[in-house]
Amino acid sequence: MLCSFSAFMHNILFNQNLKRMTNYYVTQGHSGGWNAKKEGAARAAGNYETQRAAEKAAKSFCHNSGGGEVRIQGRDYKFRDSDTVKPGNDPFPPRDKKH
Repeated sequence: MLCSFSAFMHNILFNQNLKRMTNYYVTQGHSGGWNAKKEGAARAAGNYETQRAAEKAAKSFCHNSGGGEVRIQGRDYKFRDSDTVKPGNDPFPPRDKKH
């Protein structure tokens, strides 16, 4: 009985953490530059001259809103990178092979 209650509480806490995660995307802007956009938003949170500046801003927005994922789109419109930003909770964190 204790094991099932423990699993039940874990699921509740885990699902609450997922609801608080905010995801941001770095995409190429239509009028030039790069956008940092919150998932599900109609408008970009900001437009920046470089992809690096947009990525830095998206990570800052993500961190300030409780953590989550920042996904970065390349010029070919394919997502080339994804980073988990703390205090977000990644249930299955990948091993970082780049750093």
